[in-house]
Amino acid sequence: MSLLENCPITEIAVGHTASYSKTLTERDVILFAACSGDVNPVHLDKTYAATTPFGEPIGHGMWTGALVSAVIATRLPGPGSVYRSQSLSFKYPVKIGDTVTVTLTVAEIKERVKLVTLDCEAHNQDGKLIAKGVAEVIAPAEKLSIEPGSLPSIGFN
Repeated sequence: MSLLENCPITEIAVGHTASYSKTLTERDVILFAACSGDVNPVHLDKTYAATTPFGEPIGHGMWTGALVSAVIATRLPGPGSVYRSQSLSFKYPVKIGDTVTVTLTVAEIKERVKLVTLDCEAHNQDGKLIAKGVAEVIAPAEKLSIEPGSLPSIGFN
């Protein structure tokens, strides 16, 4: 994997964008439920989920929110940034097999305090708006190029 490079406050401009895409798998839903404690059957029980308006299991809304965090942590501003706040409205469910693309756009910069306001949008593979919101991030002051963290292999028992 390539190095992660950040975008320090001095290199950030209004209108700057960054995106990240990920396809939701059943394994993702199970792991997210395990780490978050959200075991709502609409996410985990196919029989129950079939009785809901969705007709099948859906991903956790905050899984999409976690993708926002991934863009902030790895792309804009990237390593060294501090994720300060987030508002997020969920517009449409994410189902297993959907590919979600999160795009962040710099809306405002307060350079003195290194605060960057990011408009956040998440769309599925069909272009349908999944979620929308605003994040505030404290951007790093210095340029950084660093190896990404490594993930352990996680199996199911």
